[in-house]
Parts: sequence; C-alpha cells; structure tokens
Amino acid sequence: MAQIQSHRDLIVWQKSMDMVVQVYQLSTHFPSTEIYRLTAQITRSAASVPANIAEGHARGSGKDYAHFLAIAKGSLMETETFLMLAVRLNYLSENQAHPTLYLITEISKMLTTLRNRILQSKN
Repeated sequence: MAQIQSHRDLIVWQKSMDMVVQVYQLSTHFPSTEIYRLTAQITRSAASVPANIAEGHARGSGKDYAHFLAIAKGSLMETETFLMLAVRLNYLSENQAHPTLYLITEISKMLTTLRNRILQSKN
C-alpha cells in the first residue's frame, strides 16, 4: 500500500473532487433564476467536501482531522439534499442525478470509515 503523503493521495479526496466537477456540470441545467440560490448553495457545499478533507489532513492532531471529516460529511449530506431538491423541482431528471448520488453514497461510506479509523487510532 502506498504511503499517504498528501491529502491528494487520499481516494476519498479524489472522489470528492470528481463529485464537485459533476455537481458543477449538473448545476448548468438549473434555471438562471437559481444562480444565487440553489446553484450557489449546491456548488458551495460540494466544494466544501474535499476542502475540509484537505484541511483536516493538514491539521496536527487526529482529533482535528476527525472533526474536519465530520464537517466534510455534513457538507456531503447538504449536497445530496440539494441534488435531490433539484430533481424534485424538475431541474434534473433522476437519471441525470443518479451517478452523482451514487458517488455521494460511496464518499459518505469512505468518510465514515476514515473517521472511525482515525478515532480508533487515538485510543
């Protein structure tokens, strides 16, 4: 297994970056009236996921890292909610949203596993 030297080496960070790109691409389907509403919220929450993973990884303690991973998970769930809202508002079809929702589920599991490992290693 390769040594993790940077947050960029973390698969969960890489997948989170992919998710952000997908969210930005999906948000282009939203009406222009949503630019300062749903579009701004979903892109901000999506970008917050890899940003918090990176910030947590850069922190000096496992406790801080775990805290930032929890924040990343919260932002991920926010993104999922906004994406599901976009489907309900008929800005996106379920087929359009499905790949990103699937990726969100995968990232969520990875964040939970990573956070649990960090918290267990402190004991």
